[in-house]
Formats: sequence, C-alpha cells, structure tokens
Amino acid sequence: MAFPTERPRRLRDHPVLREMVAETRLGVMDLVMPLFVRDGGGQRRPIASMPGQWQHTLDTLADAARETAEAGVPAVLLFGIPDAKDAVATSGTDPDGIIPRAVRAVKAAVADLVVITDVCLCEYTDHGHCGVPVERGGRTVIDNDRTLELLARMAVAHAAAGADVVAPSDMMDGRVGAIRRALDAESFEHVPILSYAAKYASSFYGPFREAAESPPAFGDRRGYQMDMRNADEALREVRLDLEEGADIVMVKPALPYLDVVHRVKAAFGVPVAAYQVSGEYAMVKAAAREGWLDEPSAVVETLTAIRRAGADVVVTYFALEAARLLNGQKKRA
Repeated sequence: MAFPTERPRRLRDHPVLREMVAETRLGVMDLVMPLFVRDGGGQRRPIASMPGQWQHTLDTLADAARETAEAGVPAVLLFGIPDAKDAVATSGTDPDGIIPRAVRAVKAAVADLVVITDVCLCEYTDHGHCGVPVERGGRTVIDNDRTLELLARMAVAHAAAGADVVAPSDMMDGRVGAIRRALDAESFEHVPILSYAAKYASSFYGPFREAAESPPAFGDRRGYQMDMRNADEALREVRLDLEEGADIVMVKPALPYLDVVHRVKAAFGVPVAAYQVSGEYAMVKAAAREGWLDEPSAVVETLTAIRRAGADVVVTYFALEAARLLNGQKKRA
C-alpha cells in the first residue's frame, strides 16, 4: 500500500493512541542509581563536574538510599572512596572497609532496596589502576592473574556484608569465573554477578574520576579496557563472561555504544545492562544550564534510546530525576 491509503500519522495524531502503540517503554523499575560513599560523618561533598551528585558519608548515604526507594527506583550501585590507599587495594578487600559498611548502612535504612557493589581495585589503589602493576619488558603493566585473587576477596567481603549483586568492572580476563568460584566456596552461590562485560576505554569517564578520586597515576587503562573501534570483540567478551557465570552483562558507556548494546541483546538474549556514564550526564547538565536543550526531555529521550537499543537495566545518574518525571506522567494520566 502507498499514500493515501497508508498513513502512519494516524496512530501519532491522537496522544492516547500514540501511547498505546509505543514500541519501547521506559519505567522506573528499569533504573539503577549510582552512589559514592566515603568515610566521615554528617556531610556530603558536591561533585563539581556532576551537578546534583555527591560524595556521601555513611549517614547521608542512608538518606540517599531512602530518597531513592521513595522515588520507586529499585536499586543502587555503590562506589567506595577509602581513607587509605596502597598498591594492592588493601582497604578494598577489608571486610570492614567502606563498601561493606556502606552496604550495611543502606540495608539498615531500606531493607528491600537492591544493593549492587562495584568490584574493582581502582578506587582503592594509590596508582589508580584496576589491577596490580608489575614491570614487564621495560614497561609497567597490570598483572591480570594476580589481580583476580584480590577481586574475588573483595566480592566475598561485599556479599558477606549483605550485597545483593556484585559487579566487577575491572575488565581482567577470567575475573567472573574467579569471583563465582570464591562466592560459591563461601556459600554465596545465591549472589548474582553483574559483569561489566564490554567496558570501553572511553573519554566519557572524566567526571567519574573526580567523583571516585581514582585517576590513573601513570599511563591509561587501554591495556585492559576495550578499544572503542571494536564491536565484534565485545560479543566475544560477553560470551566469555556468560560462560564463566555472569548473570547480567553490561555495556559501558551507553549512548556512544548503542550498537553494541543492540548486538549483545540480539546475540545472547540475556539480561543486558547499560551504564549512562558521568560524561553523558555532565553533557546534558552543561547544555541544559546554557539553555541549549530542555533537560527533562533530554533525560527521557536518552534513557528511552538506551532501552530501545536492547538494555533491560539502565544505570544512570539521572535515575531520581527520571523517576520523578515518569511518576509525574503517571499521575497526569
């Protein structure tokens, strides 16, 4: 059929019909709110490059957890900023470190909020890398296999504190299998692994490094994070993580890699998460501040695009703002 018989606008003209036939739906239950927590008490520090985001202390973290739950957002992702750092992330594997204490604080405040914990060394090392550095062939590189034991110990410490999901973000080969074996050995076989399976070496992480106080002291992370030019490799990484026991796989960042999100979902049909990272958040905030775009519309549009690409779960610093927008739409309906 052709015009005038075929008129796609018929289903767009009426606002209720338009909603009824929408192919992609964005809901509050699709969202995860990242939160940063540091030692101390009674104060939260603003993150200059991420307006509206904070470094929390344990007491303000509990308030943030309650605010998240009240908005209907079902989960938080915790990042820790310890007082002490060293070359082998000792504070990160401590069963009484900042994240185990943060998990307990969130669970005490809101028992049914899903708590996901970032499992990586970069926030806890004095060099800011995601693994243990060694000298090899005149270069400083990250020792993959020495790092795995530390990641496994960190995941067990988080699970023992009550984490519902552990999320390794380091991009070491074999880390999902090492974490799965360690969790199972300690009777945490019920704890799922959300693997950052396709994490790219991206320019969009800049504000996060301020937030988590984890810029690399030397070199960069291209030796272990993925090359932005590769998509076939992402499918290989996802397949390996699934074979090692990952329950959910993540693509990070989200918007520059929507093609990868789509390919992962189409190829494997498993739960897929995508992380709308700090740089994506900061761009929208900066443009909105200048009056160059409407922030609420941009938030909903970008998150819907991530869902449309195939993501089941979206980690986003806009989670609370999006939840309020979506809840407001429901009330108006």
